[in-house]
Amino acid sequence: MYFGKKKNRDNQSERVPPNQNVTTTFPVLHSGNVPYYTDLSKWNLQVYGLVDNPKLFTIEDIMTFPQTDLLNDIHCVTGWSKLDANWQGVKTQDLVVDVKIKSTAKFVILHAEEGWTTNLSISDFLKETSLIAHSFDHKKLTPEHGYPLRGVFPHLYFWKSAKWLRGIQFTEHNHPGFWERNGYHMEGDPFKEQRFSYD
Repeated sequence: MYFGKKKNRDNQSERVPPNQNVTTTFPVLHSGNVPYYTDLSKWNLQVYGLVDNPKLFTIEDIMTFPQTDLLNDIHCVTGWSKLDANWQGVKTQDLVVDVKIKSTAKFVILHAEEGWTTNLSISDFLKETSLIAHSFDHKKLTPEHGYPLRGVFPHLYFWKSAKWLRGIQFTEHNHPGFWERNGYHMEGDPFKEQRFSYD
């Protein structure tokens, strides 16, 4: 299955947010160490919070879901944009189809290794282009880019696309994550330049 901005893929001026520079490389930015699992039997993904059916997925479970091939543009808050990034993984809508999200859930907190978190609205999390990715360009993610699983939310600044994902928590209230507590915007729309809390 393919999802992408087909109508305007040739119009770069419409695809690149203000004050961004296009790169053909894939810069690596993160805080803390780079986790790496040599034994994925010790890895899992927890889906919990305001849901009727909490889940604990193994990597094998993730691969049983319908797989999506998604082409998108990604935009880093530090000023670079990479066009036509190609990801493979599971759409967030498919991942949570059986957890039965409660009506009181308005936000999602993504939990990563070493206690790192970021926050999204539930509509951002469930957007058609939102993905839980295990591969980039049809190759498994490298440790630096989030192996074995990361979020990909291309309509938001890329810090929202948490690497080394371990938990997806549904909440009623919006809780700032790591970068949000350190001055980044709670929403992070690149086309509105929502870089910092005062933007």
